[in-house]
Amino acid sequence: MISPHSARKATRVQEAPPPTGPPAWDGPPPPSHPVLTRTPMERMKALPGKVSIRWRLTLTYGLLFFVAASVLLYSIYAIVGRAIGEAWPTIDLGLGPVQDAQLQTSWRQFQQQAIANARDALFGSSFLVLLGVGILAIIIGYFVADRALKPVTQMTGTARKLSESTLAHQRIALEGPNDELKELADTFDAMLTRLNVAFDTQRRFVANASHELRTPLTINRTVLEIALSDPEASEDLKALGRTLLEVNARNEKLIEGLLLLARSERELAVRKPLDVQEVAQTAVEQVTPFAEEHGVTVTTELVSAPTVGDPVLLERSVSNLLENAVKYNIPENGKVWIRTGMVDGALVVQVANTGQHVPAYEVNSLFEPFRRLHADRVESAKGAGLGLSIVRAVVQAHGGNVAAVPRDGGGLVVTIRLPRR
Repeated sequence: MISPHSARKATRVQEAPPPTGPPAWDGPPPPSHPVLTRTPMERMKALPGKVSIRWRLTLTYGLLFFVAASVLLYSIYAIVGRAIGEAWPTIDLGLGPVQDAQLQTSWRQFQQQAIANARDALFGSSFLVLLGVGILAIIIGYFVADRALKPVTQMTGTARKLSESTLAHQRIALEGPNDELKELADTFDAMLTRLNVAFDTQRRFVANASHELRTPLTINRTVLEIALSDPEASEDLKALGRTLLEVNARNEKLIEGLLLLARSERELAVRKPLDVQEVAQTAVEQVTPFAEEHGVTVTTELVSAPTVGDPVLLERSVSNLLENAVKYNIPENGKVWIRTGMVDGALVVQVANTGQHVPAYEVNSLFEPFRRLHADRVESAKGAGLGLSIVRAVVQAHGGNVAAVPRDGGGLVVTIRLPRR
């Protein structure tokens, strides 16, 4: 199994050398990652961010309904006491003053006891009713929130189903009153229309540029080859022709790289089951003659790793890594290692090479278009500086990521991680 952070030493040339320094973690924290302790107040403040909008609306509706029912209960509690007090009858039996005063005092005690008993009975019964009303409010609030968020759910579903090939006909087309949600859906539909126009324009531009840019270069190459095949041509003319052929070939590679980069940054049009092991093996076979020409030894450790994607683009990305590893190698006895396999549920392709020392602060910039180490945009004859840019675009189109770290002793260790389908 491949391990991008293996502890193997770089002196064993038959094995891929490990990256140096702390690993660049691109996923959730590892088990050994220290857990940050938070105070109860911080946890309370962070709680709203963990509750979905559906449950927030549900709790809001339920709380408002519960508060309204509580206010109603308190009002009834006060009204019942006042109503009993106002409706309580008065008695006059014609007794003497002392006996009448005792009778009125007893009668008022009966009145207060009756009011207290009525309020207690009302409070006990109403508390149970209020509890049931609270539960019913939560249920009703959930369904009300679900119905209120139904257009948003529809928009989310449409957005998930969208791709470059469905933009032309897939729309939300929300029906209903002209409220805020209808306005949001119409705005989203208008944005999809603009995106479809933009993608269509890009497709036409790439197709036209592919034809218009390649044709004159092909004609130039043919004319130069015919001129060089003329036995009567002078040596100066042949030297000029060979120089122009090299320039023409470099321009052809530049145009091909730009077109491939434009294609890689779009939505994947092809998704097929494939094995990264077979893709890497094909790329190795293509690069082997180029490596032998430069005196570079390619060592492979390929393990099966199935996935789904565009095999042509993935093969080109691996080929670009291998070509770069060969180009930017040491003059004599250069080494290139390539490994494939599974690491922590992800598909991994790792390419390492010997070469000149690469500063850590320069590594990330190498993935930018037209960037090469210690070379400007014009004077470098090794390439156009699009190889790693194409690799990053292809990997990101497949939902993965690519990272590079300097290798001990010089060179780079580039690791591609792709999600398992």
